[in-house]
Amino acid sequence: MAAYAVHFLNENYGIDPLVAGLLITPLFFLFGLATYRLYYETFEKRGSDAGVRGIAFFFGIAFIIEVLIILQFGVDQRSVTASYVGKAWRIGDMRIPFRLLVAFAVAGALTILLTLYLSRTFMGRAIRAVAQDQEALRLMGANPIRIKQWAFGIATAVLGIAGALLIIVAPVEPTLDRTYIGRTFCVVVMAGLGSMTGTLVAAIILGVAETIVLTLFGASWAPAISFAMLLGVLAVRPQGLFGRLS
Repeated sequence: MAAYAVHFLNENYGIDPLVAGLLITPLFFLFGLATYRLYYETFEKRGSDAGVRGIAFFFGIAFIIEVLIILQFGVDQRSVTASYVGKAWRIGDMRIPFRLLVAFAVAGALTILLTLYLSRTFMGRAIRAVAQDQEALRLMGANPIRIKQWAFGIATAVLGIAGALLIIVAPVEPTLDRTYIGRTFCVVVMAGLGSMTGTLVAAIILGVAETIVLTLFGASWAPAISFAMLLGVLAVRPQGLFGRLS
């Protein structure tokens, strides 16, 4: 959804994709706050099976968004235009597209900012604490529900930038989420839940591994390497590469 919003602003108003991503970030933050509140009132508030129902709830939202995108934009691929899209940095016989360098730099900067926020601010530390002990956090005067709502809003706001980076790297289509959801799961679990820097490192590891497999064995084997590496890591280190034992 964020990628298509960036495409709309770029195509109709000529706004740079990165600037468009920043413009839609506040809207996505508010959308995240409202979505979590709906989830909490409908599922989390009602019992222990909220997790399973919550997964169905969010997958339902994803399918609804996908249908709305198809109705508005169709099933064709969409892309953006910018000064750094279509150009490359030449090093001998090797060409490195500027769009990939821009995406990598912005993703790295965003990871650093989120890491600092989660480790240096009260709200950031509260977000990390709410996953460990909600009752202790409540005794310290913080409302766990508001903390989780705030965390969900931040996560959704980051999608504004992520959508811009995604459509800069390659054209998007309405069903693209199905391609990335498995890889996203592998990256987060392999890194260790709650580790921002670990997530970046795990993503780089899986990306390089997929590229090598793609080159040597073909495209059909590339997606399988992510899950193979995930199973290997969990067999040796169940908490993930950078996670901590609880």
